[in-house]
Amino acid sequence: MAQAGQPKLIVAADAEALARAAAERMLARIAANPGRIAICLTGGSSPKKLYQLLGSEAWRARIPWDRVHWFIGDERFVPESDPLNNMAVARATFLDRDAPAGHIHPISTAANNPDAAAGAYARELQAFYGGDQLDPARPLFDLVLMGAGPDGHTASLFPGYPEIEEVRRWVVGVPKANVAPFVPRISLTLPALASCREMLFEIAGHDKRPILTRLLNGETLPALRARSNGETVWLVDKAALPEGVRGPR
Repeated sequence: MAQAGQPKLIVAADAEALARAAAERMLARIAANPGRIAICLTGGSSPKKLYQLLGSEAWRARIPWDRVHWFIGDERFVPESDPLNNMAVARATFLDRDAPAGHIHPISTAANNPDAAAGAYARELQAFYGGDQLDPARPLFDLVLMGAGPDGHTASLFPGYPEIEEVRRWVVGVPKANVAPFVPRISLTLPALASCREMLFEIAGHDKRPILTRLLNGETLPALRARSNGETVWLVDKAALPEGVRGPR
């Protein structure tokens, strides 16, 4: 699939401002679509403040819950009751209070192995999309949330792993993680993640400065290779920004 140009870099003052900016961008994408909306969430530490914000009274009231479907870009192969489960965190933080149950689409980890779970989720995505071939003119998602790990991974696509090169399948099993927690994963592939109107990275905190430096220097890590067929935005806070870099651009 053809990818759009360079990511747009937007700098927020701090992690709280970053969460508000991410929420506003999500709501703008929701408002731009008068029909059925698909948002692909992410796990890890990056979106926690955003999810807390979306669960607050003021922001909950701005979401047309009856039109939005919520998916997840990757999952740890652990039970839904495990605190490491990405979608379980999102559900507990903001989804379960307002989203219709049928509009929440977790990756089931009840399958025998990550590959079986990946196949089941691919079929669910294809049923929602109405086909098994992605059309660049008809994105799967309105918005895909992403993060960047300390090794440059995004979703559960790790540098040097074969899953990053997958172009045919929509979802893959990842038998071994490159960073903690060292549990098997299930991840959407680059083509499936690219099928969106906007891909929004959240990168915050001093601990993300080294990897953001590498990404801004053009190192071809998964987080750099992940691009939307529409718009790709890197939303970062000042703590993560390398010295000498200015934003927005």
